[in-house]
Amino acid sequence: MPKFLFVYHGGGMPETPEEGAKAMAAWAAWYETLGAATVDGGAPVGQSHTVSADGHVENGGANPVSGYTVIEAADYASACAHAKGNPMVVDGSGSVEVAQMVDM
Repeated sequence: MPKFLFVYHGGGMPETPEEGAKAMAAWAAWYETLGAATVDGGAPVGQSHTVSADGHVENGGANPVSGYTVIEAADYASACAHAKGNPMVVDGSGSVEVAQMVDM
């Protein structure tokens, strides 16, 4: 089955322990809906850096990465349907970029 990379953009760190617990519960519930489709649960990432021929941008550039997950899905439509339930998408604080991984 094809694998898809979910690249997260946006979101943020909770400001209180209560907000943190609520966010963790939302992510856990979403991962439950993914079930066996989850290949690599991924992780949040620190500040991203963009390196191009024009130079090195420390703030990640126009759309910095905030985390990732790898799933299996039958096709792009199925993968995107899973991404629509992501907590950042649901609450409007971020987006999920979906890319099919290519076996080499």
